[in-house]
Amino acid sequence: MNVFLVGGAVRDRILGIDSKDNDWVVVGETPEAMIKNGFRQVGADFPVFIHPKSGDEYALARTERKSGKGYHGFTCDFSKEISLEDDLKRRDLTINAMAISSTGELIDPYNGKKDLQNKILRHVSNSFSEDPLRVLRVARFMSRYSHLGFTVAEETIELMKSLRTELVYLTPERVWKELSRALLEKTPSAFFETLRKCNCLESVIPEVDKLFGIPQPKEHHPEIDTGVHSMMALDASAMLSNKLEVRFAALVHDLGKTVTSKDEWPAHRLHEIKGVSLIDNMCDRLKIPNDCRILAKNSSQFHLHVHNAFKLQAKTVINLFSQVDAFRNKTKFEDFLVVCEADSKGRLGFEQRAYPQSNYLLSLFLIAKKQPVQPLLDAGYSGEKLGILLRAKRIMEVKKVVREEREKNMD
Repeated sequence: MNVFLVGGAVRDRILGIDSKDNDWVVVGETPEAMIKNGFRQVGADFPVFIHPKSGDEYALARTERKSGKGYHGFTCDFSKEISLEDDLKRRDLTINAMAISSTGELIDPYNGKKDLQNKILRHVSNSFSEDPLRVLRVARFMSRYSHLGFTVAEETIELMKSLRTELVYLTPERVWKELSRALLEKTPSAFFETLRKCNCLESVIPEVDKLFGIPQPKEHHPEIDTGVHSMMALDASAMLSNKLEVRFAALVHDLGKTVTSKDEWPAHRLHEIKGVSLIDNMCDRLKIPNDCRILAKNSSQFHLHVHNAFKLQAKTVINLFSQVDAFRNKTKFEDFLVVCEADSKGRLGFEQRAYPQSNYLLSLFLIAKKQPVQPLLDAGYSGEKLGILLRAKRIMEVKKVVREEREKNMD
């Protein structure tokens, strides 16, 4: 068989990055021949074959012709006459349109290596505009490579602009898949900044687009713009955690500010409460996983509690632990604290500032958590009465530490 390594594996090899997945293109074969050679066929729209030993995916060289709306509106031709160059031409970016032969030769008909060296993301051909998903893919590649100095070619930006109305045909699952992958990249903010640059953010993720242009009090937010702050908080969360739910929560923690009346600007009274329903709506629309939803809603509603941790009464502290379900899931509570720290550090001039609130609340939580239940059970308490007494014990023990902390700060 005439087999070529293609796509991301070639790109990453040139960049000196280890690639987890190898994709292969087979030229001049038929599905029947592949099956005869032991490959297992998968895929409904076009045949993909799984290697019997390595498990790698092998696809027949193909071309695609636009035949409908959205991501699935294509007719594929995978006849034996399709060349490698034909197959590479249908790909999104030149840096993804290279191949390596079985002898190690680089096949690069669209100058992908040059663009890689010049750190440019450029479309291969005008067929780019036939697939609106490519707008999100380019933005995602920017979230992966922008820290290396990559930019998007101006002509590619113009093509992306022309796809703005096509983005509405993308399914929620496809949007979330690209968004979630972008959130896990090195600089997730670049995904949103790229979509804004090509006027597409409003079409695909309007909740985030609305954050930009909304002012905040300068004394608390020297960067002023809520959208800028949200991007800074998102990148700060990427420095603090590799968890998707943490990064998503950091992204949307201030959505409530988008519904503040302009008459109240730059103040945003009760924005933390208002954001909860907006997060619910966004999660419903994009079918976002529940763990992301829960952490995002908690982070919106209670992040100001954490910022003001040293001012909280013991009763409020215990209420906070219960409201974010800390007693049942310490890890999720720690994730919540990370989001709050990212929010604090996502401000101009605050990037390196310490955030002692996290350790303080975590220490109070451990004190509350370790209060024994067994003596109350032995005394015959159960149900609601047991819960009331345990809560009172936790408040009493936490109050001691809160008092000591305040007395220390007064000295």
